[in-house]
Amino acid sequence: MSSAIRASRARAQLTLKEPPASVGAKPGGTIETLDLQFNPSTLELRKTTEWRRTPSRMAGQSALPEFVGSGPRELSLEVFLDATATHDDSVEQAVEKLMKACVPTPVSLGRKKPASPWVRFEWGTARTTSFDGVLSSLSVTYTLFDVDGTPLRATCALSIEEASVDPPGQNPTSGARAARSTHTVVAGDSLALLAWREYGDATAWRVIAEANGIDDPMALVPGTELVVPGLRDAGGEEER
Repeated sequence: MSSAIRASRARAQLTLKEPPASVGAKPGGTIETLDLQFNPSTLELRKTTEWRRTPSRMAGQSALPEFVGSGPRELSLEVFLDATATHDDSVEQAVEKLMKACVPTPVSLGRKKPASPWVRFEWGTARTTSFDGVLSSLSVTYTLFDVDGTPLRATCALSIEEASVDPPGQNPTSGARAARSTHTVVAGDSLALLAWREYGDATAWRVIAEANGIDDPMALVPGTELVVPGLRDAGGEEER
């Protein structure tokens, strides 16, 4: 009976997809699929909220926080690889697939919009841990080697950060995403945070940087008024 139960268990997998061609678009075709040998023993899911406080010298207590928005989900897990039964290079092949998620895809380079693949972790019917994201960190530890130095075991620790939160036009902060708007910079602002609030995609900060001629995205001066392009302005293909 135990063997029948094991055969029916859902297997976890990681899928690498071509990054979207424009802001607000869906990811493209599948680049790689990594079927995990062993389902993770633990999954760590994190989600943050952004709050802003405006200090007042006359206030006896701290100012009331102003809700800015919800941050993306971040999923952390460990992938265990083992080739002691086959003594082949399957461990390194799996690591190479994961490494592809850390570099721009040839298609994105051809569009002159370099971007790494989007990653999706799927395990059976789980919904909270299954979302489109980007690999924010990857660490590989080889723990066993063959006589010729070929890695036979490895533990890969990775974190996937949600890349899209709300469908186009449903971001509760920005409202109509086709409209061009402005934003006044306050202390603690960043282009990535602003792009997430407006587009639901923190990686789209370059759109705002280009619209305002910003060379250094970290050097935002409080009080500066930024132009925030709408979805159709940002994604030229959607204007047609």
